[in-house]
Amino acid sequence: MHHSQGFIRKWMARQRTPPGVLEVIRDFHSPQLRNRRDILVYLPSSYAKSDKALPVIYMHDGQNLFDPTTSFAGEWGVDAAMARAPRKGRRAIVVGIPNMGIDRMKEYSPFLDARHGGGGGDAYVDFLLNTLKPMIDVRYRTKPDRASTGILGSSLGALISLYAFFRQPASFGFVGAMSPALWFAEGEIFPYVEAAANVGGRVYLDVGGREGAGTLANARAMRDLLEGKGYRRGRDLMWEEDRLGQHNEAAWGKRLRKALPFLLDSDKE
Repeated sequence: MHHSQGFIRKWMARQRTPPGVLEVIRDFHSPQLRNRRDILVYLPSSYAKSDKALPVIYMHDGQNLFDPTTSFAGEWGVDAAMARAPRKGRRAIVVGIPNMGIDRMKEYSPFLDARHGGGGGDAYVDFLLNTLKPMIDVRYRTKPDRASTGILGSSLGALISLYAFFRQPASFGFVGAMSPALWFAEGEIFPYVEAAANVGGRVYLDVGGREGAGTLANARAMRDLLEGKGYRRGRDLMWEEDRLGQHNEAAWGKRLRKALPFLLDSDKE
């Protein structure tokens, strides 16, 4: 049921990446954001070896995930992280959504910041759920249910991920927030999360010890807030404080290896 004809036909040749295959959907249109971008779809090696449907992780800053030639400051190495994670951790499709450069802050921020602007986060989340996800679920062999659908990002990408998780509790069953930019709009994400219901699911939250005192304090405060809402470490909350971690792709890619098995454990085969 996931192989309907139509939708996207404009494909670049498949790019082989050691633990799987990366496909590129060219020039994908967002009516919500009124722009176009390439979409990157990583298929693990297990995808071609069976007919099983797989969970899907939607990840922001897509140009920084796989290919160092397209990244801003080095790549995460998501494909390598999948391969090096325990076996459970690489049975997923990863959809990389590249940012739009100058519009990155606008799309990744659900709140307006007096100095930095923003405020396009709702339209971005609507794009993911109402335009991108339906296409992915038709084109690929996915598990479209909530428990098998996750969202993950770093910095501002982590901010929009947390926001989307609590805004759309029927859509996302797990979230990864790496080094979240919780300072944006004077920390408006804190009262937003505090007022939201405990939506269940799984939350991975982390920070690097070399990211600055403010970033570290904010991440710890979000951890405490989530625990106060009933998320328990070791059950549905994973907290990682990387003592030597910096605010960069290499650090996030390294920690992703730990995050994946925890997040994907919510998807029972």
